[in-house]
Amino acid sequence: MVQGTTSDAGKSIMVTALGRILARRQVSVAPFKPQNMALNSAVTAEGGEIGRAQAVQAEACLLKPTVDMNPVLLKPNSDIGAQVIVHGKAIGNMKAVEYHHYKPELLKEVVHSHQRLTEQYQAVIVEGAGSPAEINLREHDIANMGFAEAVDCPVVIVADIDRGGVFAHLYGTYELLSDSEKARVKGFIINRFRGDVSLLESGLDWLEARTGVPTLAVVPYVMNLHIEAEDAINQQQKHDGAYQQLKVVVPVYPRASNHTDFDVLRMHPQVDCEFMRDLKDFNGADLIILPGSKNVRGDLEWLKSSGWAQAIQRHLRLGGKVIGVCGGYQMLGQWIHDPDAIESAAGSTAGLGLLEMETTLTGDKMLRNICGKALKTGLSVKGYEIHAGVSCGTALEQPLFQIWPVDGDSESVPEGAKNADDTVMGSYIHGLFDESELLDYLLQWAGLGQVEQFDYANFREQQIERLADEVEAVLPFERICKLLSLEPSPLGSKP
Repeated sequence: MVQGTTSDAGKSIMVTALGRILARRQVSVAPFKPQNMALNSAVTAEGGEIGRAQAVQAEACLLKPTVDMNPVLLKPNSDIGAQVIVHGKAIGNMKAVEYHHYKPELLKEVVHSHQRLTEQYQAVIVEGAGSPAEINLREHDIANMGFAEAVDCPVVIVADIDRGGVFAHLYGTYELLSDSEKARVKGFIINRFRGDVSLLESGLDWLEARTGVPTLAVVPYVMNLHIEAEDAINQQQKHDGAYQQLKVVVPVYPRASNHTDFDVLRMHPQVDCEFMRDLKDFNGADLIILPGSKNVRGDLEWLKSSGWAQAIQRHLRLGGKVIGVCGGYQMLGQWIHDPDAIESAAGSTAGLGLLEMETTLTGDKMLRNICGKALKTGLSVKGYEIHAGVSCGTALEQPLFQIWPVDGDSESVPEGAKNADDTVMGSYIHGLFDESELLDYLLQWAGLGQVEQFDYANFREQQIERLADEVEAVLPFERICKLLSLEPSPLGSKP
């Protein structure tokens, strides 16, 4: 189990790296996170919802994601509450205190999921959440040491040296553990180190002398590495040599979700894609994209009160284009109704009025992987839907796509909408920009002249391989096998 001294210490990255290192050495391996709190999610093959990071880790392990890889997902919809998703299905909204008392029941579920994975795979790499030193949350813990104790799992603790204080983070975390928890810590990993590692040696010796725990690896800072973020918006610069010709702005409202939909735009060499919270930073754009939301009416009100709604109207008058995805698509309409208080208090909120449609939020969430064709061009689209709500109106008479489920024999249905001027588009499809030919078309529609083709799927694969190479160079395959009590496979040569 990979635990961390803080959020964003490198747990997700390390599980991704270890999964690919093992998988390419012919070890069957699966990722697992007992409890994830994130607004970035993905749809599994069986139609369940899990954290996006576990879907990426499954990709690194050369697997399709399943709900057992992340049995509990929390999607915050307020400062004190979240939607609780168990084995891929939402069971309702809970406030923090209510959820804390419910966790003993969930521990049984996460242990069962982990057991099923251990029966199928030679190795399971578990990711913790936040920090195991959050002593106020130790009671009923299912995300860190509480889980490790329940399944008798060895632990390594990772810390990010780039944020400073790495020895305080590691030593302090270790000292706040109970004796039984300390006994299962088999090593430390220092992440994102820059410079001469020999300068760390005296500190590493001191740490081991104080704790009895060795530092297993010092992982270098990998410049311009792109692995989809678990939840935090990654503002790291894109790869060298970029020359941006199209400006894209994604307003970041308080409950924005699935911002990884736009990573392909951030990585595209001709696109300057910027996530932006404060309107005062907005200096115009060719394309504004409204992302998904876990509280659509609340985030819509934020767009209005912050001035973004007026800025979007002005942007269109000046010849710009707008795309709404999922919750952002719903915001483009005339009304959003929530009669049953699905996301917040019951009521209705006037939309941006850019598409002739209304949306009613419903208790049943649409969860499915889809494929299809763009109606205007015949280009392929692939992705997934995660949304609560049904939209209707005359705008849907000009759909963007004809889609059908990836797995199943359901008939195809129209999807998405656009306005009469062809300046505003909306779609429920996450992954809308991932297919390279459709991406080229959308960029040209937004104003980019000669488009340079960018294969995002290949780019993602290269980045996972690059990460695995960097980690394996400092944490060799044989040492990983020893930690997992695995015999290195005689076929375990790197392809």
